Amino acid sequence: MTHASATAARRPGERALAALGLGAPALDPADASPHTFPGGGRWRTEIPSCEGPEALAAVLEEAARLDVPIHRISQGSGVWMLTDAEISEMVDATRERAVELCLFTGPRGTWDIGGSVRSDSRGAGLRARGHDAVAGCVEDAVRATELGVKCLLVADEGVLWTLHRARGTGLIPADTTLKVSALIGPVNPASFAVYEHLGADSVNVPSDLTLDHLTEIRRVSAAPMDMYIEAPDDLGGYVRMYEVAELIRRGAPLYLKFGLSKAPGLYPYGHHLREATLATARERVRRGRLALDLLARHGADGGMAPLGSRLPGGLRRFAVPS
Repeated sequence: MTHASATAARRPGERALAALGLGAPALDPADASPHTFPGGGRWRTEIPSCEGPEALAAVLEEAARLDVPIHRISQGSGVWMLTDAEISEMVDATRERAVELCLFTGPRGTWDIGGSVRSDSRGAGLRARGHDAVAGCVEDAVRATELGVKCLLVADEGVLWTLHRARGTGLIPADTTLKVSALIGPVNPASFAVYEHLGADSVNVPSDLTLDHLTEIRRVSAAPMDMYIEAPDDLGGYVRMYEVAELIRRGAPLYLKFGLSKAPGLYPYGHHLREATLATARERVRRGRLALDLLARHGADGGMAPLGSRLPGGLRRFAVPS
């Protein structure tokens, strides 16, 4: 595919609307994020909800067929829902292609016996209830990293801080990256900065944040941001493909997550969900191709971080007590 120059970037419908006297106001350069990933690049890609080695193989096959570059592949059911052999197979397959594999730590609040998460208020949400739940997440983290996993997905502030301390003491490898789940994603600059200080290397923000919200966050933090370009229905089902170029301009460094609306829930995954899991895995890659094609048509597809890059760069942290 021949890509247009990033210097010729245009907004969707810009020329036609200008000819009709409906041109949009000029973009404000002050809204643009000044930050990049280390080594250059303003955006990376992620395929989420890849539930096991068979789904992973489908994603990698479809990505090769559609020429979709992938930096990270993540899973949502949790480390505890995979055997050692399955994890090792996923590690080997992603390592061979220089793709970061991210597995979710568990258990988490929606699956334990607590009733508050099923109340109208959804109290406590995905967080780890009690010492034993934190211990389970740490057990998952140690097991996964011993098998070669280099990125862990967390949905609890205490688990995040604990795992950040664990990599500082060598309990898990120092280059393990920690990713905050969309299920507890921050919605303002102050809370985003707190996650960075607690040890997050990338933070998934809700997909309903406005462009101005992204600019506000970027004024206080350079931590990589993850955002569903298309969100699952349980996260709102938002489809923001035509905004991708502006999401990158405002939110860089940004992981473009290609989710899928109007799809069945897959967590916790088992063989009874096999057909839906494989079909949706392939369609997520296709959604990525659609978003990347939009960027190319608008001349805004420059600035992708090098494939194989995964680290976040220098971030600010709370002091760890001795």
